[in-house]
Amino acid sequence: MELTACDLCSGIDFEIVANKDRHGQTLETAICSCCGLVRHAQVPSEEELQQFYSTTYRADYNGESTPGPRRIMRAWNNGMRICRQVASLLENDSRVLEIGAGIGCTVKVFERAGFAAEGIDPGGEFLKFSRDKLHANVQITNLYDVPQQQNYDAVLLVHVIEHLRSPRESFEHIAGLIKPGGMFYVECPNLQAPFARRSKLFHSAHIHNFVPATLQMLGESCGFRLRKRFGDDQDPNLQMLFQHLGDQQLKVDPENYQRTMRDLNRSNSLPYHTRWRYLSDRVSKLASYTSEHLQAKNFVKELVRECGDNSTVSTSETLRRVA
Repeated sequence: MELTACDLCSGIDFEIVANKDRHGQTLETAICSCCGLVRHAQVPSEEELQQFYSTTYRADYNGESTPGPRRIMRAWNNGMRICRQVASLLENDSRVLEIGAGIGCTVKVFERAGFAAEGIDPGGEFLKFSRDKLHANVQITNLYDVPQQQNYDAVLLVHVIEHLRSPRESFEHIAGLIKPGGMFYVECPNLQAPFARRSKLFHSAHIHNFVPATLQMLGESCGFRLRKRFGDDQDPNLQMLFQHLGDQQLKVDPENYQRTMRDLNRSNSLPYHTRWRYLSDRVSKLASYTSEHLQAKNFVKELVRECGDNSTVSTSETLRRVA
């Protein structure tokens, strides 16, 4: 079966690396033998994606159509983390756009830190919570309907790129939204991070799967330069901050295909689960889950009350308030 060309390098040679998704359902995943980008063998159409994300996505992917207290608390804390990472590089009145804002926590965090923050999302009950409870400035809008007028000092793309039919098309459009020299923060799962077994790697909603090299290559080919990478090679998520410089240059890393294949073939359950990093991360995660169970309802109640006041506090004060 002939596959569509690679979205990163336009290569046409692929190798199938998996036939099932993490739930055991049929899903062919392929790797480009030129640049090493990993993706669904058959990429869904834009119409199919629009239908999915505007209707059943939240219930199918998140297991709930409206956000529960634990999810809200976790999203707020993630928004705080991202704001801490990015805020020092922005002026206080910078205009910030989050694409795929969802619950709206990150938008509201940036707003309360003194930025002119707004977000867009395909819609649904998560967006309703964002607007009705957090009073976040989030609109039901498609990325490609946002005018390319270089209006924004920063754009955030948090766990969205893996869901896109064409990451290149989205990056090229986003480049037209950001002012010259502006910031572009991207976060997504890290396929290069250690994992227990390949059978749990791939998800039907994650069309593209990135490693550091492919995400950096994509950014550079669309006019961005990597300013800073947060986390390390064992972090399950890539966290990259790009700067919009306008010089588009695709430099394919010739080693990335083989390196990614080695990573995919190295999975081993026992060494994975006996790593110190795995054990320490599990302890931290369990502690976080316990905190969420004990505090989430009161946390959300207080958060909704504060957001109802619609007040803005200083950046430093906002960034100190980590639950």
